[in-house]
Amino acid sequence: MTSSAIAVNLSGQSALVTGASSGIGAAVAEALAANGALVWVNHPDEASADAAAAVVSRITSAGGKAQAIQADVSCEADVLEMFHEIEGAGLDVLVNNAGIAHASPVESLEVADFDRLMGVHLRGTFLCTRSALRIMYEQNRGRIINTASQLAYIGAPGFSHYTAAKGAILSFTRSLALEIGDRPITANCVAPGATMTPILADVPEDILEGVRQKIPAGRIAEVEDIVGAYVFLASDAAGHFRGQCLSPNGGDAFL
Repeated sequence: MTSSAIAVNLSGQSALVTGASSGIGAAVAEALAANGALVWVNHPDEASADAAAAVVSRITSAGGKAQAIQADVSCEADVLEMFHEIEGAGLDVLVNNAGIAHASPVESLEVADFDRLMGVHLRGTFLCTRSALRIMYEQNRGRIINTASQLAYIGAPGFSHYTAAKGAILSFTRSLALEIGDRPITANCVAPGATMTPILADVPEDILEGVRQKIPAGRIAEVEDIVGAYVFLASDAAGHFRGQCLSPNGGDAFL
């Protein structure tokens, strides 16, 4: 399993990772399971069902516990149905990771593309957090970890809607942390730098090389470089982290 060297005790806990059929989400799901959590592997549609099943298979083959669960996080009805299914097991950790990528200069950006990206990233984070809080309030414990991006701080041409969504997730997390601050429930962010996931699969090599050259560490991250931040924030050791943003980015941005 990914990041099995990161040792925290999540035994008896339940975690939901959205957008967990590939990339960072899949790696986080595997890492949480490797540390003892029962993990719900969320995926958006039938097209991603096989990939989610493969994540579950890797977890269970390694002795962990996981179950795939389908829901488009931008759809309120889907989210409510998903949480209705999982609430019986409780929920100790929510990782809002579902996301899509799309590039366009502002003057050519279609409203439908803007709305879809905002829906998955921002609306999805809100809808899942709202439902998770209802469970966590009753339990009087929980960890909420939202996925932002270092691009929320430094921007990126052609990705105004993506960076805006990630910036909004940061602000949402900080306000949420203030709102729930007197409870044993935390809300924090991880803002990964450029990471080799399926999102980068179609990016031309010359563009990737340009990205590499701007990273002081000299390379684009692998998912194994990223998941430790999530595992830490899910752990008891992160209990005093509130409204913070951890950014494993190789020195691309200093937060």
